[in-house]
Amino acid sequence: MIKRAAGRILGGLCAIMVAGVAGEVAQAGETVGIPPDVVAEYIHAVIQADRTIYSTHVVDRLQDLKFPVAVEEWRARGTLPLPAQMLQMAGQEIQGLGLGLRIRLASLGPIYKKNGPADQFERVGLEAVAKNPRKPYTGMITEGDKHFFKAIFADRAVSVSCVACHNSHELSTKRDYKLYDVMGGIIISFPVQNNPLPRIP
Repeated sequence: MIKRAAGRILGGLCAIMVAGVAGEVAQAGETVGIPPDVVAEYIHAVIQADRTIYSTHVVDRLQDLKFPVAVEEWRARGTLPLPAQMLQMAGQEIQGLGLGLRIRLASLGPIYKKNGPADQFERVGLEAVAKNPRKPYTGMITEGDKHFFKAIFADRAVSVSCVACHNSHELSTKRDYKLYDVMGGIIISFPVQNNPLPRIP
């Protein structure tokens, strides 16, 4: 239920943005479209706002009230997912919508190996945003005959729960995170058309 709601809301908003890249609008004799880097910024803004609000106004607030609200084993213990888990689940749900849009968290020092960089592009990108968190690392990726725009944004510890989880987890490779430290990256990718729609004379 939680997974589907988060994924569908975020997926619906992102679908509108991706459509701006996949389908270009011709007007007054010119081809007009939303640049992929701008679409990525829009998608990231939605993700970041959603995650920050969930982390600070739900997870942290309930924990301040002494409720054991968010833990890694949330299904078994009947609590809520951690902020990172919520984002990962939303990404899985969005991928299942068939938009070609992919969203995930990754880190150079992940708690679980599956959350490490998937390729050299991601490794270089994660290194870049760790050094310069204000600037996303972007590029075009080719998979077979399809082209994707890929952007990596710095993922910061937006709440106390993020810091506490990573600093106390038995599999964590780093245990001295502080609030707002860069912990990894939010990776966004989506398909782009090979050719724009023809111009209207």
